[in-house]
Amino acid sequence: MPDLSLTFLGAAGTVTGSKYLLQFGRANYLIDCGLFQGADDIEQRDRQPFYIDPRKITAVVLSHAHIDHSGYLPKLVKDGFRGKVYATQATRDLVQIMLPDSGKLQEEQAFYANKKGYSAHRPAVPLYTARDAERALRSIRAVRPNEPIEIGDHISVTMRRAGHILGSSILEFSIALGRRRATIAFSGDLGRYDRVFMKPPEPIAAADYLVVESTYGNRAHPATSVEEQLANVVNRVAERKGVLLMPAFAVGRTQRMLYHLRRLQDTGRIPEIPVYVDSPMASDVSDVYCRHSEEHELSVDLLKDPERCPLHAHRLRFVRAVEESKKLNDMPGPMIIIAASGMCEGGRIVHHLKHRLPDPATTVLFVGYQAEGTRGRKIATGAKEVRIHGQWVPLRASVETIHGISAHADWQDTLQWLSNFTAPPRLTFITHGEPDAREGLAQHIAERFNWKVETPGYKSVFPLEI
Repeated sequence: MPDLSLTFLGAAGTVTGSKYLLQFGRANYLIDCGLFQGADDIEQRDRQPFYIDPRKITAVVLSHAHIDHSGYLPKLVKDGFRGKVYATQATRDLVQIMLPDSGKLQEEQAFYANKKGYSAHRPAVPLYTARDAERALRSIRAVRPNEPIEIGDHISVTMRRAGHILGSSILEFSIALGRRRATIAFSGDLGRYDRVFMKPPEPIAAADYLVVESTYGNRAHPATSVEEQLANVVNRVAERKGVLLMPAFAVGRTQRMLYHLRRLQDTGRIPEIPVYVDSPMASDVSDVYCRHSEEHELSVDLLKDPERCPLHAHRLRFVRAVEESKKLNDMPGPMIIIAASGMCEGGRIVHHLKHRLPDPATTVLFVGYQAEGTRGRKIATGAKEVRIHGQWVPLRASVETIHGISAHADWQDTLQWLSNFTAPPRLTFITHGEPDAREGLAQHIAERFNWKVETPGYKSVFPLEI
């Protein structure tokens, strides 16, 4: 009987770097292939030799396109992986935008670090390049939702809607060897049941083993209206003719914030001040939303009409050129700048923060989760200064956070999804959460279902039974 095991190579005690290695006999399947983000010691894992020789990985299966789930793929290919990558069509469409952009960003960061001399590595070298990313994209095969596909001998995977972002999937692996069978389910990043923007996660009824995320495992999203919170912040910025900096992921979060801004403008609850989306990727992603109406609650007819599109705020401009982005630093308020990255670790938002944080007229608005160790977490939790491009930048700007807008399930949403199981898994692994969040979800699951749970550590290995 071939051995079956699961090794946790990321998102174990953190919310980034998602990678799970499912080994069955001599076959090696990597579930998700994400970059680590946050503290330096965590990010350095991306530069360490991979757990096994990438040439020995049979296939990669992606739950969704976010960089902490897909962004290591070009490095894996660069180091020798030659297998197939399986993902939904929407995920494939998104990573075709995101991975080359990530490679370009790696190159730009290395160039800037060498120019300014602030890198710990001399010279600074990108983890991978845009060209590496383009090579990785050629490996991706699109999978139809809810249709099993064989990815190796005796093993298949079925993808079901997770409701987190476009293309996000719950992954069900089925292993059949004679009369013996085992199912291993990965929740991926679960969405919510509020139906504001994305359709809710699809249920599954059974699994022998379950890996479930816990980003908000110890928190419930507040009932406070997101639009009421946003209106209060925007109106204060407009009154003092300031600049609102909004770090936001280019995929999912930027589109949702534009949706809320447009609704507030249409109802007269905020003035029509200029809105700049300083992200070529966010513009391209909006086009992907038009092609995948099966997963969100927006009207496709409206999406294709710039005048009526709910993703186009009034006085909106998508900024693509670098020179145009730089000019924003010299423009007076009031205005809103939405830019990636969502955790302020890279991208154009970093340059805006460096320029605007010392100005008391600036407001930084966080609209998403800020992982431990990230620049975003430091700003959100009251740092007096932050290090940007090797310099300490004083933080005199106002800092606000909108709660309840996350695309992640909270513990109540997660329990609602788990309640669809008709029988308990043999073992439930709680991942993709900081320690308090994982322990919180473990407690909720124990109290509600009395299931056997594990909170695996980095590189923990668990034998599984067929």
